[in-house]
Amino acid sequence: MSAPSSKKLTQILGAELDKLVTLPWIWLTLISTFILNFGLTAAFTSAGLQGAAGTQSILNIGLASMGYLQAGFIILGILATCSEYTGGQIRTTLTTIPWRGFQLSTKYLALAMISFPVAFIIAASGVLYTFMMMRDTAVVIEIDTTIKTLVGATGYLTLTTLLSAAIGALLRRTTPALVVLLGYYFIVSPLSRNYLPRFKNYSPDTAGYYMYMQPSSVEINVLTPMQGTGISMLWTLIFITVAIVFYRRRDA
Repeated sequence: MSAPSSKKLTQILGAELDKLVTLPWIWLTLISTFILNFGLTAAFTSAGLQGAAGTQSILNIGLASMGYLQAGFIILGILATCSEYTGGQIRTTLTTIPWRGFQLSTKYLALAMISFPVAFIIAASGVLYTFMMMRDTAVVIEIDTTIKTLVGATGYLTLTTLLSAAIGALLRRTTPALVVLLGYYFIVSPLSRNYLPRFKNYSPDTAGYYMYMQPSSVEINVLTPMQGTGISMLWTLIFITVAIVFYRRRDA
């Protein structure tokens, strides 16, 4: 089977974008994630105002909800790839677009095109709220540092979305994918940091933490933002590659 032309690739990308933006659960997930993040940011900011606010960074407080915020982007990635299997639409997709590798790759590209700006808006809104509430008490960060941190947070959420989409493509069912990923991010990974401290920086979530958070001066074995980005990207690319290989070999 010949490879699709550049025009075909553009059409496939447009089709994948159209499927994502017209999926109601996608928008419900994003809106719920925005509301949840706003509520958590307000709570963390309130706690900062009542505590030792003078020693706290606006960025660290504004992004303190990231550990919970990532759940929304995990769900987003899973829904993007598993939704077509729920009602059997995947057969129609593969009949219309027989180039499986290209089709799944463009789905990931379309998902990144949606998740990146949304992640930036949500992360930036949390930091902006914290700045408005704490600008007279907390330690203010320079604009270039703020931009780098927001880009790192946005990149982490986007990579988390793509990694989750890859896991969703491998499992092909929403509930098992949710159990595996939420169980890892919120149970397995936190526990492994205590029992396997030497390897904690090499997990996708811990490495991603260093993409945006300013570590305390007492932390040891700290990764740089570039190192954290590299490790997170490597995990994501590995799972995407495996997902594409299995996707091309399995029946719909």
